[in-house]
Amino acid sequence: MNWSNLLLQFFLCYVSTVCFGILLNIPKRAYHTAGMIGGGVWVVYWVMYYYIGVELAFSNLVAAILISVLSQAAARRKRMPIIVFNVPALVPLVPGGQAYKMVRNFAIGNYHLVTVYFYQVIVIVGAITLGFGIGELLNRILSYLHKYLIKKSRWNF
Repeated sequence: MNWSNLLLQFFLCYVSTVCFGILLNIPKRAYHTAGMIGGGVWVVYWVMYYYIGVELAFSNLVAAILISVLSQAAARRKRMPIIVFNVPALVPLVPGGQAYKMVRNFAIGNYHLVTVYFYQVIVIVGAITLGFGIGELLNRILSYLHKYLIKKSRWNF
């Protein structure tokens, strides 16, 4: 594992997340947090997919779950809507390269590669959608357990 490559990946994804946040006009106090979420989750995805060898769908699923959970925590801490952190952090995971290759091969007439790239786009988008749903479910379960345990415990923290 090349640490300088991972640091470069983190930095570039941090910058791309912050720049997309600027385009979306999110509040300035959310830039750093959104960038940290986007860069950190991208590094997790990168390590899972390229170094460990986890499949494309599962690595995108785990990354989307992490984005959802970390965005919820950041939204509570910063007292902002969760979408302020979700959308910019999602940018590095969007399958733009596969979609471009799909359209390019369609224009050329190479229909076999069109189906391959179309399948990859569908798998990535489905994994991201499912990951956001699972992340929201985990957030609700943790919130419910936290409230339930505080009400039922003898010690109120």
